Amino acid sequence: MSSPHNLSAPTPITSLGRQKRPSKADTTDRAFRYLMYAASGVSIVILVLMVATITEHSLPALKQFGLGFLTGREWNVPDLKFGALPLIYGTIGSSAIALIFAIPIGLSVAIVTSEDLLPKWLRSGVAFTIELIAAIPSVIFGLWGFYTFVPLLRPVQDFLHAKFGYIPLFSTEPSGFGLLTAGMLLAIMILPTLAAVSREVLLVVPGYLRTGSMALGATRWETIFRVVLPKAFSGIIGGVMLALGRALGETMAVTMVIGNATTIGASLFEPAYSIPAILANQFGEAQDDLHLGALTCLVLILFVLTLAVNIGAIGLVRLVERGAK
Repeated sequence: MSSPHNLSAPTPITSLGRQKRPSKADTTDRAFRYLMYAASGVSIVILVLMVATITEHSLPALKQFGLGFLTGREWNVPDLKFGALPLIYGTIGSSAIALIFAIPIGLSVAIVTSEDLLPKWLRSGVAFTIELIAAIPSVIFGLWGFYTFVPLLRPVQDFLHAKFGYIPLFSTEPSGFGLLTAGMLLAIMILPTLAAVSREVLLVVPGYLRTGSMALGATRWETIFRVVLPKAFSGIIGGVMLALGRALGETMAVTMVIGNATTIGASLFEPAYSIPAILANQFGEAQDDLHLGALTCLVLILFVLTLAVNIGAIGLVRLVERGAK
């Protein structure tokens, strides 16, 4: 007699005593599941190969400079002296400025286009116009920023410097180009992503939460800020992370307006340099192995930075959800 561990589920038997074949739907479902497993495995393999390749080509710079590459402030190609700190500063600084401007505007657009605050035709028009910005190539943003946005911001920067020049953030004589200009241009570029994702998340919040909240005496704005937004928080964070990912990796538009100088300063008007911008400017002309290794090491830093931001976002969402229970 077989043991209980060897027992298996009985095979379905037809009325004629034949084994019943799996249905076509079951076969399709199983094939689709295996296809998804295979696609996930291929994605993981590609990611591992990418990291391995980038790390291998970064070894010359890592062996030469070690961890000092992260804290070095000099980027001198003729003397083969490389430090990534100004580039990390420019990348994080411009992206942070972009989020500071884009998050309140993007959430405002998402709220007014998802709630009954405007006529339906106007809500659709605003949402469509914002989403159209996402279709504009980044090089066009860069050219528009160079010819229009920089001259437009220059009087504002002059005013801030004249009135608040004693504050370190506005202490440098503005030229129109710099960290602030790059951050504000990035804010315009990431606005459609943040607004579109946030709008879709707000639209799927159940309607009974809104009606229940207002039935208990809450105003419409209290319902939005105390019920709808907390319910959609995890999805909004996802939109912010998508927008931040584009800001961190943006190349051409930032290259044209950031000033392209490997400096670190407290003033927002000073020129800066981002990792994608220096890769676009120097990678094609790099000849020395150490120079190539330093540029590739910047790619590795950008990858780790993006990964850390996403892990932090996941942790934040889980912390908030745990506190809401």
